[in-house]
Amino acid sequence: MAVKTGAQLIARTLRDLGVTVIFGIVGIPVVEIAEEAINLGIRFVAFRNEQACSYAASVYGYMTGRPGVCLVVGGPGVLHALAGIGNATANNFPLLVLAGSAETTAVTKGAFQELDAITLLAPHTKFAARASSLDFIPNAVKNAYRTCWYGRPGPTFVDLPADIIQGKLARGFEVPQPENLLVSAPPKASGDPALILKATQLLKAASAPLIIIGKGAAYARAELGIRQLVEQTQIPFLPTPMGKGVVPDSHPLNASSARSAALKNADVVLVLGARLNWILHFGEPPKWSPGAKIIQVDICAEEIGRNAGASELGILGDISLVVDQITASLSNWKYSASAKFPSLLAESANKNEDKAEKAALRQTAPGSPLTYQRAYHIIKTTLNFLTPVDDGDIVYVSEGANTMDISRSIFPLYHPRQRLDAGTYATMGVGMGYIVAAHEAFNATPETSTSRPKKIVAFEGDSAFGFSAMEIETLARYRIPALIFVVNNSGIYHGDSTSEDAWRTLQDQTVANDTKKSEPTASDAQGTTKGLRSTSLLYETRYEMLATMCGGKGYFVRNEEELERATREGFASDTVTIVNVIVEPGIGKEIGFAWQNQPKEGKAKL
Repeated sequence: MAVKTGAQLIARTLRDLGVTVIFGIVGIPVVEIAEEAINLGIRFVAFRNEQACSYAASVYGYMTGRPGVCLVVGGPGVLHALAGIGNATANNFPLLVLAGSAETTAVTKGAFQELDAITLLAPHTKFAARASSLDFIPNAVKNAYRTCWYGRPGPTFVDLPADIIQGKLARGFEVPQPENLLVSAPPKASGDPALILKATQLLKAASAPLIIIGKGAAYARAELGIRQLVEQTQIPFLPTPMGKGVVPDSHPLNASSARSAALKNADVVLVLGARLNWILHFGEPPKWSPGAKIIQVDICAEEIGRNAGASELGILGDISLVVDQITASLSNWKYSASAKFPSLLAESANKNEDKAEKAALRQTAPGSPLTYQRAYHIIKTTLNFLTPVDDGDIVYVSEGANTMDISRSIFPLYHPRQRLDAGTYATMGVGMGYIVAAHEAFNATPETSTSRPKKIVAFEGDSAFGFSAMEIETLARYRIPALIFVVNNSGIYHGDSTSEDAWRTLQDQTVANDTKKSEPTASDAQGTTKGLRSTSLLYETRYEMLATMCGGKGYFVRNEEELERATREGFASDTVTIVNVIVEPGIGKEIGFAWQNQPKEGKAKL
């Protein structure tokens, strides 16, 4: 097809860069780009909100190892897509965002959806540029694509004015040949041999060594080398939430069930592709041992020495290459199984696992709502019966406070990049976009699809689901047969009541209190006056009907038998399925996360 317009040139450039799918929402003027991309064989997935499509594009880059591409309109479209840009920055996902904008001749005149997107996004992206002419497009898009991918991954942005998109190429304009637009995979650097030697000496001398595996290791495709390192050295390992599966969760050296004990007692810690941020308590006491020596391996020099890290112990380089160097340097050494540290971890793990098992096996009393642990136990048992647990046929998506945290410890992972959650930014609303991205990465596009399609199973808190629930129509439109559990406690963190009558009473009293506008009393200050709390949601909302209204399947579940049947039928379904699971609200429990280093007196209670 001859290239005659700016829209065709943009689409052709994306195709020649190797882009096979674009996530976005069209409108004036970017609809022409999307249509031309479709004409060239690029799959365009149209969403209902720019936040969701930007989330999808960002995590697609993480799963495939190549940049995800997001196409939106200008103005409000860019503002909504900023959510995904922030998520990509925090998680180091490679993301290229393209947006339409006002005509160049109308800037400053109050043009349609006019926004100075470059000024807005420059501080939040690795690269931001506005096209000034048609011949600007190929190299600008190529550079943005390369920059978001190379070094520390992150978002880049190209602003495309309407007159550039709709412009006609001048006679004699030479469209770059595909081979001139190819971008090779990022170059990889090995670690400094002197630092490799220093790190191995520290590990050999350690009485309680520990390996922490982050999602950077999963992104680097370093699983084979890390598994060899663990097997050869017999050092215990601790995966971060999205580092799960780099080494199978079933491995006997997995210290996840003894996380607190592992961090508090380790004296030398090898951190592979994880940051010493809030998820790892900044590497600081009291969660960590005050004298712990931390060896950071990262592709980003700025990360070395951050917080409790020591710059002289950091190794700059590609994780897969550095791990191979460390493994070779430790070829004749193995950590002693008779040391105290493994016994301490085993004791802590047994205690925690026994507690979790008792909670999972505690059957629900007749008429009582399910607990999170019991609901997940039933789901896991059913899924394990339907598909071999270690075959990697399931991709898990999870968001929501309790929903995400509890499910992470219950559903084991045996393969990397098959668990997607709220991540470093703790972003609510990513779930539906992540489902679409997982489908595109594993099932839809030729270069990444496998011979065995993967079932996408999502665990959504009722609050988190509300951020992007309308994307159920997107799943139905593209025939994505995801199995979505909305874990419904009728509230944020914790619901308000265990019965509809009690909840209605709270609602009525809230209205009455609003009408009276009475002065606060002592009981108000103590939080005992009845009324809907700030964390309340509508009682037992029928979220499953969003699936049925789109031609999918919906199940409203209150007991164990209903949940088992819904899981079995939903897994076999060839259309989107929502299982709305009513669980206990947990009134009076603390608002917070178990992994937060926060004093109890600083936490709110409901």
